[in-house]
Amino acid sequence: LSDLLICEQRLERIALAVRRGQQTPELKIEEAALRKVSEQLNDNLPVRTLELTEQEEKAVRGFRFLTQKPVMTVLNSAEDTFGRNETLVRQIEASFPVVEFAGSFEMELSRIDDPETVEMFMADMGIDASAKERLTRTAYAVLGYISFFTVGADEVRAWQIVDGTPAVEAAGTIHSDLQKGFIRAECFSFDDLREHGSEKAVKEKGLFRLEGKQYIVKDGDILNIRFNV
Repeated sequence: LSDLLICEQRLERIALAVRRGQQTPELKIEEAALRKVSEQLNDNLPVRTLELTEQEEKAVRGFRFLTQKPVMTVLNSAEDTFGRNETLVRQIEASFPVVEFAGSFEMELSRIDDPETVEMFMADMGIDASAKERLTRTAYAVLGYISFFTVGADEVRAWQIVDGTPAVEAAGTIHSDLQKGFIRAECFSFDDLREHGSEKAVKEKGLFRLEGKQYIVKDGDILNIRFNV
């Protein structure tokens, strides 16, 4: 209803502008897009499932409709039913991504200081990662985000980017100068580093690469940007 109200109010303003002779090509695109949105909402359907052209999507982007936002479901199960809700999970997954956890059990785990004890209890429950980790992964997937890493003498840092981002734009998330003067990206993966134990070993295995501007950064990549400004 909130989205529909915003949409209808804007359409009224557009109609008024047209009567005053203020119609422009951009206004026509916006009006067409908003009429599609209005029809979708009146059919009790969310904006996120509406197919819009690139121009139409850009025209309505600023409205930030609530039903246009991505959605995921958190299923909070009792300890004795966790992992036994396959039918319910499949029903939810038909509409939204879902992550299941046993909230009370996870709360108790968070109070235990001994990592080995935590791992033992998680194994008994058949949990491979904490609720926080699984919730984060699901949220990243829903939003289309990945992370890459930079490693320096004083820190290791993760950088959040949209999946499909080329290396030159990823460099810009670190600093604009890196994007402007981008030459190459020294690249290897965290999985390879974990498997072989060191950057030197990764290089010896031939898994250390030099990538250009259009290289699509992958989740877990470790990058060192060569640049010159």
